[in-house]
Parts: sequence; structure tokens; C-alpha cells
Amino acid sequence: MEINNNQLLRFTTAGSVDDGKSTLIGRLLYDSKSIFEDQLESVTASSVKKGHAGVDLAMFTDGLKDEREQGITIDVAYRYFTTPKRKFIIADTPGHIQYTRNMVTGASTANAAIILIDARHGVIEQTKRHSFIASLLNIPHLIVCVNKMDLVDFSEERFNEIEAEFEEFASKLLVKDVRFIPISALLGDNVVNRSENMAWYQGGTLLNILETLHISSDINKIDARFPVQTVLRPQRDGFIDYRGYAGRVASGIYRLGDEVAVLPSGFTSRIKSINAGEQELEEAYAPMSIAMTLEDDIDISRGDMIVRKNNQPEPSQEFDVMLCWLNNSAAKPKTKYTLVHTSNSQRAMIKEVVYKMNINSFERDSEDKDLAMNDIARVKIRATSPLMIDSYRDNRNTGSIILIDESTNETVAAGMIV
Repeated sequence: MEINNNQLLRFTTAGSVDDGKSTLIGRLLYDSKSIFEDQLESVTASSVKKGHAGVDLAMFTDGLKDEREQGITIDVAYRYFTTPKRKFIIADTPGHIQYTRNMVTGASTANAAIILIDARHGVIEQTKRHSFIASLLNIPHLIVCVNKMDLVDFSEERFNEIEAEFEEFASKLLVKDVRFIPISALLGDNVVNRSENMAWYQGGTLLNILETLHISSDINKIDARFPVQTVLRPQRDGFIDYRGYAGRVASGIYRLGDEVAVLPSGFTSRIKSINAGEQELEEAYAPMSIAMTLEDDIDISRGDMIVRKNNQPEPSQEFDVMLCWLNNSAAKPKTKYTLVHTSNSQRAMIKEVVYKMNINSFERDSEDKDLAMNDIARVKIRATSPLMIDSYRDNRNTGSIILIDESTNETVAAGMIV
């Protein structure tokens, strides 16, 4: 399979406390030679200070001082590394229940989620909770790493039991691609290098799977959506009459000469030019940042969306959203919030809480209507004017929103349009 060397894969890690997420990422960075000398020296010194026999790999990701002292992950730690085949951004998210919002934040842009399971404990409540959130966020690929295989004598039988247990409950989730790998993050088995202790496992190592995961088809190439972020009017020689619409292609493909419609006005035109910086392009696709000109002079401003004439999103003023509440202060009914959808900002309110989701049991609670931090609920939202929305399942970019508290300017919630 041919891999694009510039292709970026974002992945998140999730698992219960002490399942070894930070150790796994430390091992991945350490064995793939992605750690700088000064980082290695700093972590080696900290490991000696704490009385460890060797290098404590978990410290490579636990960047906050509190995290190193307590030996836990608190915030989302982003790490960047690259191999000859691919670039990676890792979001290492906390396992504790009180940090559900951090997991939602870290996983919202991920192509893949690594779910860690302790081989001794098998599928536990937090495994189900993290898998449910990964499914809710429509992460296309799940990689289930059964860790600490060295503590169960590298037993193939135990690995098969956990795989069957996970598949039984995951059949209720909408996840397209699930892979299973037996690993020992501490010893390095099947992380970057193949395990000599588990010759019975014939699949690829974790790094091999991350490098070869097919992610090109994860982006929606059918529904062309181009939210306008700004209008370019450069007042300089050669560009006096230039009027370009700049932004990032949310999904789909745009080609020169395509007939397009501008929403919400509904006026139609054709694409005259596409530019990425100084470069003129024949076509543009997600997630490219471009400037586009049209053959007709139409009144277009930030927040408008350029789409294909025969494939348009549904303009909706009222819609249902699966909302994750991120703020310490509870949601206030009928309060006006600033709603941000692609490049469009407007006022909106939570009209009704339909039900709250118990993310441990997957049960719906229609009685409790109070939204507190880390709660996930289906709500009805009403905006001041129609938004050009798609379902989050079809389009992660045009199917997501955030709510901002107008008095504090804090982001209080993130939502997936149902």
C-alpha cells in the first residue's frame, strides 16, 4: 500500500487509571527514536530521583509538575512525532471519570483511538465509557491494546477472552474498524518491535498499524462544504478587482468551473479561481486552506457557506445535539450563549434537555434535566437564525458546535449535531 509521507494521523489514548497509557506513549516515542537528548536526560534524572530502576517512560507525556508528582495524567497532553512513513499528533487524555470533558476535547479531531485494557482486569466500566465516547465522537478506527501481557504470562487464551468480551459489547456501538493487539508497554512487546514472547500473534505492531492505517477515506469527499472565514480585498497593483473568499474546506472537492451556491442567500455562480497562497490550483479538497473567487459578484461575508448547487446542507434554526458540558458552572435554562458553527457565530439557547446519558450503563435518563460538568445529554438548541448544518455522523466539521458563555467568554459545551 502506498502511504502519503506528508499524511498526518491524529490519535488519542484512553483507558482506566494505571492501565499504562503514558507508559505506552513513552515507549512509542522512545523505541521510535522520537525523543530529544535533553528530554531523555531530564526524565532519566527525575526517574532516579523517584527511585526507579530504569527510565520511567510515563514521564515523557506527563508534562505538568502535578502529574509527575502524583503519577497521573490530568490534562490533555499533545505530543508530536514523526517516522519516515507518517506524521503523528497524540492526545494523551486522562482516565479518571471527572476528566470526561478532557477526553472529549482530545478525541474530537482524532482519526483513531487507542483503548488500553489491563490484561489482568479485562473489559471494565471505564473501557466501555471510553469506547462509547469514541463512538459518539465518530472516531473511525479503534485500536484495542491489551496491555500488561507480561503479567498474565503472555497468554493467548487470556487475550482471546478479552477480544471476545470487547466485541460483544462493541457490537452496540457504531464503530467501523476495530483492531486488537497484545502488548507490554513496559517491556516494549508489540509496540514498535515485534514480541518474541507472543509468537502466536500474527498481526502488526502498534506503530506498524498506525503507519499503515487507511485514513484517506475518513474525510467526507461527497458533500462539498466551504465555510467562508474572511473576504480578501488586497488593494495593490494587479489585485484591484480581486475579491477572494478564504477559509478551510470542511469536506468535499471543489474544481475550477464548478457550479456552486452561496448560503444562506441561495445565489449561484461558478468557481473562477482557486489559490493556496501564491499557487493556483485546479481543485481543492478537505482539509486544505484556500482562497476562491467566483465569476459573479455576490455579497458574501464571514459565516456564509459555499456549497454545490445540487448538494446542500439543511438550513436549521432548531436542532438536536449530543452535548458534552465542559464548564464548572451548570447549564442555565433559557440562557443565551454564543454558538459557534464552522466560521459562523450567533446567539442561541438550550431550549430543552431531552435526556441525559449515563455513560457507564448507556441508559437514558429523561427525569434529570440538570447539566453539570462532564454530563453528556441530548438537547434541543434554538439559534437566532438558520445554520447550514449536517449530521455529525456524516460530517464531523459541519456537524459540530461549541457554546460560549457571553459573560465570561469561556467555552462551556461542545456538541455533535444529531
